[in-house]
Formats: sequence, structure tokens, C-alpha cells
Amino acid sequence: MFLPCTLPEIERLGWDAPDVILVSGDAYIDSPYSGVAVIGRVLTAAGFRVAILSQPGVASHDDIRSLGQPRLFWGVTGGCVDSMVANYTATGKRRQQDDFTPGGKNTARPDRAVIAYCNLIRAAFKPCKPIVIGGIEASLRRISHYDFWSDTVRRPLLFDAKADILVYGMAEHTVTALARCFRDARDWRGLRGLCHALPATSDALPVGAIVLPDFSAAAAPTDAGRAAFLEMFRLFAANQEPRTAKPLVQRVDTRCLVHTPPAPPLSPADLDAVYALPFTLDPHPCLEAKGKIRALDTIRFSLTTHRGCYGECNFCAIAMHQGRRVTSRSENSILDEAQRMTRHPKFTGIIHDVGGPTANMYGFECARKSKQGACPDRRCLFPACCPSLAPDHSPQLDLLKKLSHLPKVRKVFVASGIRPDLVAADAKSGPRYIDELAAHHVSGQLKLAPEHTEPHVLAAMGKPDNGALLLFKKTFDEANRKHNLKQFLTYYFIAAHPGCTDEDMHALKRTVSHHLHITPEQVQIFTPTPSTWSTAMYYTGVNPFTNAPIHVTRGLRAKQIQKDILVPAPGQ
Repeated sequence: MFLPCTLPEIERLGWDAPDVILVSGDAYIDSPYSGVAVIGRVLTAAGFRVAILSQPGVASHDDIRSLGQPRLFWGVTGGCVDSMVANYTATGKRRQQDDFTPGGKNTARPDRAVIAYCNLIRAAFKPCKPIVIGGIEASLRRISHYDFWSDTVRRPLLFDAKADILVYGMAEHTVTALARCFRDARDWRGLRGLCHALPATSDALPVGAIVLPDFSAAAAPTDAGRAAFLEMFRLFAANQEPRTAKPLVQRVDTRCLVHTPPAPPLSPADLDAVYALPFTLDPHPCLEAKGKIRALDTIRFSLTTHRGCYGECNFCAIAMHQGRRVTSRSENSILDEAQRMTRHPKFTGIIHDVGGPTANMYGFECARKSKQGACPDRRCLFPACCPSLAPDHSPQLDLLKKLSHLPKVRKVFVASGIRPDLVAADAKSGPRYIDELAAHHVSGQLKLAPEHTEPHVLAAMGKPDNGALLLFKKTFDEANRKHNLKQFLTYYFIAAHPGCTDEDMHALKRTVSHHLHITPEQVQIFTPTPSTWSTAMYYTGVNPFTNAPIHVTRGLRAKQIQKDILVPAPGQ
């Protein structure tokens, strides 16, 4: 049974009104890969009446008024991807395709979707129930942030959206606790994992909070402004470990953003409970006539095994959103979900992916980090794998074997990216892991993301050197010969990242040609997205880890030239 999306469904349920209405920039796919579906299911399991409005039109009030007002609050998300990333390429071109829109055409998601939906709600309902914003767009724009598409530092999204509360990160517990506070008329301001605004002179500002540079200082287009921005981001990034973080306060005009410490990550048992919820793995029936949703091809019969990431790549915001700790689901939980998949009428025997942000981070964690939190002065995988992490691929190998032996399952693939450095650091199980992948779990191609080959560019990216990559390729090729298979590695590279020059791209081309024997096909131009170290480098022109100036390629033409060095455009 789906969460209701139409008034007739609500009436059939006998509700006078939903407690919560969730508004999303994605089509409503009832899948654990859909953030709005997860939050809706979690709130429903906690006893709340939840309805969903997916991709409401913004040209009129008809769609947003179709379900009336919720009793408690509105929840607004831009979808699974920041709406500006979803709508535009790194060179500013409008994307024609949207995999989370029925029919596949990019015509349903507005730019700056969270702001657009909040404006729509406030215009349509006066007085308006509280608006709570969340999801990736809100989470990564929760403090003052550099916005590539306007080339400015923008205010925290809470202010521009005129929302009441922002929840950030993986917010199942925060949203549920917030809903209970609204229901019971209790104060919610002490909850972890949220942002709200107070007058700058308020006595309620948290005592002992870390004060970030003011928005006006961080947004100034001067050297002093860029220095203030970098200091702001350093303080922000240093306070994302739930065990040690303090509240943050940032003045924005006459008010202050109050940023409470992150909520603890879900425990394995809590994560198991989320994935045990009754997802249908289908789009809501009201969407059927609008066309196919392309994302279903990959997510419907895929399994998420864990959350969080050890990598902390400077261009990636996963560490700021999901956290630096990895929480793995239990083997039984994953097997139970797979068995439910096999009963779906469209299941053909293939599990398309078993993974997470990175596939081979399942089933192990640093004992110190579990007790004391992530280290403040070092990373798990950069510049090399920390000995305390002790990667162990045997839990994933056992899981893949058991999944493969389930009734009705013909093939189990690993489509998420693999970290070769983790494989190299696992002397006991690493070689067997590559052999098993090649023999049983590769659908023709296996994804790796070296991103570059030049040491100083890799350092700016927070990526290790390519020694483990070359060893992985050698072992993978040997495994394919052993099993008489013709399979390939797919490599992802980035052009125009801070620190990368045209000559660095020429050097990358020579290296991949000589050592990998390929002409790269998967090359993306670096897109500065909010809440990453690489974006801080791009905006300020300073390497925050050395305080030295760093080369930044600006201008769409110059960026395209770097990509074309590696992958010449047709006709060149």
C-alpha cells in the first residue's frame, strides 16, 4: 500500500487531514532509495498520517492545494539531487533528461526547488502551517555557502526559503522527534540535527556555541571576505562529528542561524528497521500515465548495505551529509529485503547492485571511531589507509554468496564504485574479493574512480596515489583470464578540479594510455557544489590544508578545454 498522494485516497483512509504533507522534487517512488519515501514510511511507522505531493506545478496553486493543509507541518525536499545539479551541467547547459521524472524529460523540477516549493506553500495558505525543509539540497546549503550557478555566496537556505526549520543529514530520528514535539506542543529547539533562526539579540541563543563569521563578512567579494568564508567553512567542517560537535551560530542580517550538533548515526538495528518497512518498489499509480521513470531500472532491485563513507574526498559531500562513520546493516536484514524483492512481479532474477556510497565499505569499522568518534586530525583513507581501520572484505563476500544462493536469484551484481586502496589494505581477503567479483558479480564492467593520476591534483582532491589502482587492474585482469571472461574496468576522471592545469590533463592522458591502455570515456568537469572542501578551494583560490594559493580553472570554455584534452569532442 502506498502513502496517499490524492484527496480520494485520503478520504478512503477516513482522515480529516494528514498530519504531515511531504513535498518533493522527485516523482514518488516507494523505494528505500527515495528520501521522501523513507521519511514518509518512518513517520507512518511512528503513528503519523503522511501524504506526499511529488513534483507539484509551481505556475499555479492547484497542485499544492490539492490535499489541503497538514495538521502539524509541511516537509519540503528538492529530491535526491540538488535541483541545480539536476537541472544544469557543469558548463551551464540545461539538462534535457531527469531520471526521477516520469517520461524522463527535465520539465517538472524547478530551479532552487526548495525555495520554489516553500514560496508556493506560503502563497497558497495563509496562515500557513510550519515548513520544515530537508534532503540533500537543504542539508548541504544549511550555512552560508558558495553557489556556483549565481557565482555568489548565498545565505543559509533556511533564510532564502523562509522556512521555519531545516533538518540535515540522514534525518529519520530528527524528523520523527520533531513530529512528536509538534503533536505534543513541546519545544523542539534542543533537538540535534536541525537549524533554525533566532533574533540576533535573543536570550535563547545557545550558550557555548561556536560563532561563525557573519554572513556579510563571508559573502564579501574581497580577499578579506574569502578569508572569512574559508574560516567559516573550517569551523563548520570541524563540527560534524556527533560525539564532539558543539552548536554553531552565524549572524545573518538581524537574525542568527542556530545549527544544533549532528544527530548520531542510526545504529545497525535502527537501519535494519528502516529497510524492513513495507516499500512497494514501484511508483505511485497516479504517475503511471505520465511515462516511465528511468531511475527504476537501477534502483528497484538494488540493495543498500551501509551508510556513510570513509573516503572523505574533497569534492564529495557525503561526509557532510551521511557522516564519516560507516553503519552496516545486518546480513539477515539484507537477505530479508532480497527475499521480498524476489516476490515482486517484475523481478527477473537479477539484483542490480549490492553496495552504498562505495561498495566495499560494508561490514567493518575502526573500533576507536565507534567509541570516540572520527579523528579530528586525520582521515581514514588519505594520504593512505589508516592501520586502525583494518579493512575486511569477508563480510561482503559472505553476503554476496548467500544472496546468490537465494531461490529465484540468478545473478547478483556489484555496480557501486570500488575503492582499490581498501582492497590493497586487506591482505587476507582482498585478492579473493577481486577474484569473486570478476567470476560472479560483474555485469561486463566494474566501476573505479581514480579521478586523476597527478600527485598534486590527487592531493587537492583528497585521493591517494594510483599504486593500488594499478595493482587492482593487474589482479582483475588475471582473474578474468583465469575464468575465461572478457570484462572491463570503467574509470571515472575529473577535469578542471582546483589544482589541475591543462598540462596536468595532458599528463593524465599519457598515464592512462600507458598504464591503463584506454581512452577515457567517463570524464566530468568539476562542479562546485555546496559544503565541499573543493568548492571552498574553487571560490577562495586557496588550498585550505596548506594555506597556499591554488590554481583554479574558471570560465566554461577553459573547463571544456581540459575535458577535451582527455576526451576530444567529435570532429576534433
